[in-house]
Amino acid sequence: MYGYKLFEAEYKFMEVIWKHAPVNSTKLAQLCSEILGWKKSTTYTVLRKLCERGLLKNENAVVTYLVEKEEIGIQESLELLDKSFGGSLPMFLTTFLKGKPLTEQEAAELKKIIDENKNGKGE
Repeated sequence: MYGYKLFEAEYKFMEVIWKHAPVNSTKLAQLCSEILGWKKSTTYTVLRKLCERGLLKNENAVVTYLVEKEEIGIQESLELLDKSFGGSLPMFLTTFLKGKPLTEQEAAELKKIIDENKNGKGE
């Protein structure tokens, strides 16, 4: 159903790559040590697994991403919507807004987004 499932640590690793790509694998190990507190072996293990799953490419010791951050966000949002709210966007919004009232500006922004996306006309 969904192409990519990232665990929290994998997502944090991807964030490092999205921010720094293309990045030399040695530099990536250094960044992961500084940012995530990982050992070099952990970095290379996660890198290998994400390459095998088609999210990253490691060619000539240069790591690049094959999947955009936005694509992962869309997929995870749709998965949450399906899993927790039976695919119902109105049910999600109703539940979400019970915990956080909208400001006038947020309400106006949501109205604009809805108008732009009626009948699949959005981006």
